[in-house]
Amino acid sequence: MLFPSPLVRGTLLQRYKRFLADIRLDSGESITASVPNTGSMRGLTTPGSEAWLSISDSPTRKYAHTLQIVRADDTLVGINTGLPNKIAEEAILSDMIPQLSGFSTLKREQKYGQNSRIDLLLLGESGQQTYVEVKNVHFKRTGQLAEFPDSVTARGAKHLVELSEMVKAGHRGVMVFVIQRQDCDSLSICGDLDPVYAAAFANARQHGVEAYAIRCQISPESIIADQTVPVLTL
Repeated sequence: MLFPSPLVRGTLLQRYKRFLADIRLDSGESITASVPNTGSMRGLTTPGSEAWLSISDSPTRKYAHTLQIVRADDTLVGINTGLPNKIAEEAILSDMIPQLSGFSTLKREQKYGQNSRIDLLLLGESGQQTYVEVKNVHFKRTGQLAEFPDSVTARGAKHLVELSEMVKAGHRGVMVFVIQRQDCDSLSICGDLDPVYAAAFANARQHGVEAYAIRCQISPESIIADQTVPVLTL
């Protein structure tokens, strides 16, 4: 996924109200930027961290700048939770996940389950339906292990139940975790921060829900799916 134009650099002063951050640009100007991430961003909001932002010239936007990348643990980390669906789609279309190749049609944001929408629906020539739920990952505590989630996600647990129901109905249910950092070589489910999600994930796997993880290369010009990495069993 290429950014429309290269990002501008600054220094993170503070993140607040979840949706906003104060940034001092390298030009010396201090601005308020929108933060496209409703999660905790655990470990990614340290004041003084290097930050990279996109700029919009839309007159309808209250804040022209949007935070896209921060530096943490000596690596660049993508924080925009609106990007993983596009990154996952690009990876699937390039056959980075061989198990998801061979479909004839890809649809986005399709209704399914109990008042939910599946991120990607892959349709095969024979009528097979593959329901793909995409999750953003940027949490790391130790070594090169990415972890999900970084806070309690009741919505995420609900999606696992609904994917299991799709499998029971004879379809495929798939989780794709998009790791927006390049210093990880595997992914694990974070049971100590959300034991309910961990239990739902284990149950979904027992029912046949598949799980894949994609690591990304991050730069001020692009966030590109790099390679798949193992999803560790619980």
